[in-house]
Amino acid sequence: MLEEPCFDLNQFSASHKSYEKPQNTSDTNINKRTKTVYTPLELQVIELKKQYKDAILCVECGYKYRFFGEDAEIAAKELNIFCHLDHNFMTASIPTFRLFVHVRRLVAKGHKVGVVKQTETAALKAVGENKSSLFSRKLTALYTKSTLIGEDVNPLLKLDDPADVEEITSDVTDNYLLCICENEENSREKKKGDAVIGIVAIQPTTGEVFFDSFQDSASRLELESRVLRLQPVELLLPSNLSDQSERLLKSLTSLSLHDDRIRIERMQNIHFEYSHAFQLITDFYAREALDITGSQKLSVILNLAKPVICSLAAIITYLKEFNLEKILNNPSNFKQLSSEAEYMKLNATTLKNLEILQNQTDLKTKGSLFWVLDHTKTCFGRRKLKKWVTQPLMKSSEINARLDAVSEILLSESSVFGQIQNHLCKMPDVERGLCSIYHKKCSTQEFFLIVSTLSRVEAEIEALVPAIRSHVKAPLLQNALLEIPELLHPMKKYLKILNEEAAKTGDKTQLFKDLTDFPTIRKRKEEIQDVLSQIQLHLQEIRRLIKNASADYVTVSGQEFLIEFKNSLISSVPSDWVKVSSTKAVSRFHTPFIIENYRHLNQLREQLVLDCSAEWLIFLDSFSEHYHSMAKAVDHLAAVDCIFSLAKMAKQGDYCRPIVQDKRREIIIKNGRHPVIDVLLGEQDQYVPNSTNLSGDGENVMIITGPNMGGKSSYIKQVALITVMAQIGSYVPAEESAVGIVDGIFTRMGAADNIYKGRSTFMEELTDTAEIIRKATSRSLVILDELGRGTSTHDGIAIAHATLEYFIRDVESLTLFVTHYPSVCELEKIYPSNVGNYHMAFLVNEEESEQKGSEEEENPEFITFLYQITRGVAARSYGLNVAKLADVPEEILKTAARKSKELEGLVNIKRKRLKYFAEIWNINDSQELQKWKKICETEDDRLFLISHILLN
Repeated sequence: MLEEPCFDLNQFSASHKSYEKPQNTSDTNINKRTKTVYTPLELQVIELKKQYKDAILCVECGYKYRFFGEDAEIAAKELNIFCHLDHNFMTASIPTFRLFVHVRRLVAKGHKVGVVKQTETAALKAVGENKSSLFSRKLTALYTKSTLIGEDVNPLLKLDDPADVEEITSDVTDNYLLCICENEENSREKKKGDAVIGIVAIQPTTGEVFFDSFQDSASRLELESRVLRLQPVELLLPSNLSDQSERLLKSLTSLSLHDDRIRIERMQNIHFEYSHAFQLITDFYAREALDITGSQKLSVILNLAKPVICSLAAIITYLKEFNLEKILNNPSNFKQLSSEAEYMKLNATTLKNLEILQNQTDLKTKGSLFWVLDHTKTCFGRRKLKKWVTQPLMKSSEINARLDAVSEILLSESSVFGQIQNHLCKMPDVERGLCSIYHKKCSTQEFFLIVSTLSRVEAEIEALVPAIRSHVKAPLLQNALLEIPELLHPMKKYLKILNEEAAKTGDKTQLFKDLTDFPTIRKRKEEIQDVLSQIQLHLQEIRRLIKNASADYVTVSGQEFLIEFKNSLISSVPSDWVKVSSTKAVSRFHTPFIIENYRHLNQLREQLVLDCSAEWLIFLDSFSEHYHSMAKAVDHLAAVDCIFSLAKMAKQGDYCRPIVQDKRREIIIKNGRHPVIDVLLGEQDQYVPNSTNLSGDGENVMIITGPNMGGKSSYIKQVALITVMAQIGSYVPAEESAVGIVDGIFTRMGAADNIYKGRSTFMEELTDTAEIIRKATSRSLVILDELGRGTSTHDGIAIAHATLEYFIRDVESLTLFVTHYPSVCELEKIYPSNVGNYHMAFLVNEEESEQKGSEEEENPEFITFLYQITRGVAARSYGLNVAKLADVPEEILKTAARKSKELEGLVNIKRKRLKYFAEIWNINDSQELQKWKKICETEDDRLFLISHILLN
């Protein structure tokens, strides 16, 4: 099915040169060519390895899981365990109770791991046809980074200890599987590198499914933005992608840390062909549908774009290998990732530059906008908030609904909100737990934890319903809270069916209290009871036979129904009794009747375990009927958690509620602060607030100049982040704020090349700019930071000037333009009503410079930054001040200062000449020219020459 390398037994066998390695196998235990003798277990493992070539297999052998051959060597290296030669293959082992730890470690390293379990028990095998052969084994589970779901990897064993539950369920990272399919439609587009791309992203652990289809340029910025937003742990790709896409994905996977690298799975191209995908999709939805809605489901899927259908077909094929395809049965749960009508556009460059999800220093969450906003109490709430942060809303009604909810929590004096928040604390990850139940991969412990938690939440919120109706006014909060008890109502029924102690210990034979609905289990237990009754009746016969009325059965080391005799009385034991065990003092026996019936009892007990396991799966199936209503309730809980998180953040700082309006194009901020820097500085250092006044009807462009390190980049990021926060539905760090709906934020900041994409620093700069030119609208916020600095001064000024003028004249977007080119500021004169010149205020400390030496021109000025946005143009950037702060040697600083003075003098002379020439050129009066001649004679020989030519 998947594209896999040919199975090589030579690689699978031991890597010791002193031992012969088998080259091929036969039905016998002997390799005919090398005469190597394989054990039955080795032959069984070889057959399993042929079927699952790309997986590391953990094979259950008694109380251990063993790795064989190359798998053992990989496991030894990754898990730091001992590996040794055993018969023909290298082998390593782990105890069964530590399986989940080691599987998780191998998966985290990017491996696909298969768990092979014994499918026979000793007692049943003894009466079976193959009682003399090896225990049969089969693969029971496969795991990768995106499919890490099941009781093998998530055992909730200590339910009475909240700390243990919290530790095991604290893994809140998203684990999306992202499938990418691209379609280069014609030769012209292929030459340019453009492509139509379809993606499907699924998170099997939570049941979320996203899809999208889009036209992308050769830079693949659209694809990059979606990958960065989803942050997938695994990519499903065709054998061959375009060079542009391959370079992008290589650069993205290289950014990951060694132990957290994105796993890549390749499939043959045929799985991405539309004809193949169409047939697979048709078969899947036609066969999976249990009612007449099947055709409706199919029509929904077939209305998707072709590349999306191809991606979906590939994902179905892949998930079938893990038995997780069931989550795709309901297309109504599919959501489009980027909807321009619903969400603000934040492309990959913006997500990185504004540090929305992770900082740019070490790529961690701390220092990002998400880090500032995240005060959630639950794992599923945190994941929900992450989506809110990357998908700011576009409808003022939805934004204000969130703001109303946040405001009510902030201003209300009712205790109901505190009670609700307390109920959210220390909740396990019920979202993932429900999905594990839906896939029938949960343990009894996990099922009981999830169901009991949801039942408790239902009861607690039900008790608060009168208070919610009277005290909670915000519709978003009230509707969610009132709907939760109704959605969770079925939980009580399932909780009543279960035996709590059996569920916590994992004993499926005692799991169900009432066996009325489980006739198979009831029948098997009756059979067991009959055998036990017969054995108990047999005790009377034993007492008569050995003439001991007090004789009784004893159990030793798991052996039941033993009759114990002192060794001094052993001669009185009947000859047909069988000795089972003995000590120095006593011997223990089984009668022939006990031997036969005890064997039968063990067979029935093992059959009961199998029957209970089968009934358990049927029971989980019936629970799955309520999955979607349960998931909706959890989604409501997540939304409530997010609202509480935003309220807590607003309460901690001096925040205000933004005014958000649909029809206005404006960003008005009074004394705004950078939300992240404000938190990082804390109370020790105070962030200098700044105001912003951008309006589509008036000044919509700010050209910002000022010294290096003066705070220009922080200011423009502050404006963008406050805009994002406002459209998330959050309070913002300002005294007042009014934001018109922004359809997208586009940024061009920083200077870095991209080796993987084969782009220089300046190429990267212009590629980002070109993308902004294509995508920005009059309702966008555009931020350009030092455009044109990657090339020569003249070219840089030309590009900066032309680009900014295009945005002023044609796009009319709200624009923040940071530059060190004073000539660009001349655009204010051309477009006075639209453009304003600003700079970050500073003070030049001349006394400091004078104390350094007598030659003032040889020492760079000492600058005091005021970090205050001020009207006007800053004529200089004072780069030497930054060089001084960076501890550049004094000698170099003096030379640079002298050279700067010389160059500045030359530039000033040129400017003066141009000014004089323009004034002289416009003079028509000879007397006026004579006056200029005298001035020019004193100023400069060349100006005298110009005036002389004009006079003559």
